[in-house]
Amino acid sequence: MPLTLHRSPVVLPVGAPAIRDGGVAVLDGTVVAVGAYDAVLRQLRERGPVHPVEWLGTLTPGLVNAHTHLQYTDMAAVGLGSYGGFEDWSRAFQAAYVQPHDWRRSAADGAQEAIRTGTTAVADIATDREAATALHDAGLHGIAFWEVFNWKIARWDDDGRNALTRQLARIPAPPVSGISPHAVYSLDTDVLRDLVAFAAEHGLRQHIHAAEAASEDEFTRSGTGTLAEQWRRYGHHDLQLLAGGGTGLGSIAYLDSLGALDPTTHLAHGIYVDADDRARLRTRGVSVALCPRSNAVIGLEPPPVRAYLDEGNAIAVGTDSRSSSPSLDVLADVAELHRLARRQGYHGADLAERLLEAATLGGARALGLHEGARPAGALAPGARADFAVFDTASSEPADALAELTESGGLVSTTATFVDGRPLWLDPVGDGKERIHV
Repeated sequence: MPLTLHRSPVVLPVGAPAIRDGGVAVLDGTVVAVGAYDAVLRQLRERGPVHPVEWLGTLTPGLVNAHTHLQYTDMAAVGLGSYGGFEDWSRAFQAAYVQPHDWRRSAADGAQEAIRTGTTAVADIATDREAATALHDAGLHGIAFWEVFNWKIARWDDDGRNALTRQLARIPAPPVSGISPHAVYSLDTDVLRDLVAFAAEHGLRQHIHAAEAASEDEFTRSGTGTLAEQWRRYGHHDLQLLAGGGTGLGSIAYLDSLGALDPTTHLAHGIYVDADDRARLRTRGVSVALCPRSNAVIGLEPPPVRAYLDEGNAIAVGTDSRSSSPSLDVLADVAELHRLARRQGYHGADLAERLLEAATLGGARALGLHEGARPAGALAPGARADFAVFDTASSEPADALAELTESGGLVSTTATFVDGRPLWLDPVGDGKERIHV
């Protein structure tokens, strides 16, 4: 590919100051220069021919959806409902899940929806084998996590590791694969412990649902509460935590006791956490993917956004799946996080900047994509050329940033690039969005 210089009225590199009339130069899928357009152009002309492309709007690093299940895209009717809590929603989910589905097509549709909203990397959890090819087929970066669900120790000892190894071998690369131990209430304690060892042995990242249900702490502390009773009704009274009357530990401390919390693991949701839990996550270097619109649909409390920000926890942004969320638009969740942070009393002038970082570099950190030869999540020389262009109204960086983070779900995506290649170009712009000079 030729050396290409993308020009935009506003460039938000993340991790560096915003740029008015900025330029991002790309060669062979890698960013080679970022800065004021005229300065970058002068620098590049010394290297040879330059192919300039001009955009209207705001250019940012590609968004990272740090928690979703693309395969449930065709279960959107569930996500458009309203529920009275986790147990209520899970019954509606299960009724829809057992119906016939073309999981491969559903996951592919989800990948395309993500691309059309500026997402370039995804933490995608696949429960059914047909869905596990979605990121590879779409050309997205991220991690395809294989979900490990409903295993008890006797069956796991018989064939669990072998079954997991077989499933992981079927996931095409790129991108890389990982494992998603579903949650503290759906796996025996000894299975969770062995999954931690398996991940370490094979160099795999883990992604776990945690502190999503209000009754998770009761479940792990004493084997009681509404979630525990639901699992007993499903016939899981012999789950180690239930049979043993709990561990006396809350869900975050319980995961930590198993060795599950370290920088190669990130959590989804993290709603029902106290100050000690958040401190534990910081100490262990664990990121949390916040999914506020999903939480609202299910009927849960909002995540403690202000506390995470005030205390310096590593956060990312996820949409969860269409079975619990109105869309796969990461910026719509950013806008909801902005609203929640202000409502919870966060008054810092840096809120918009921090939330855009959470949706880009924060997600890359959660997935381990922020380091290495071609890091993702920010636009800087040497970074992977993953970026998006949004149809913002203002050419003032502060106003464009506010538009993205406060009304993100209403801002259309003009283009999405992965490795310097366009995966999405808005076909409705009549040439407005792309001017080749």
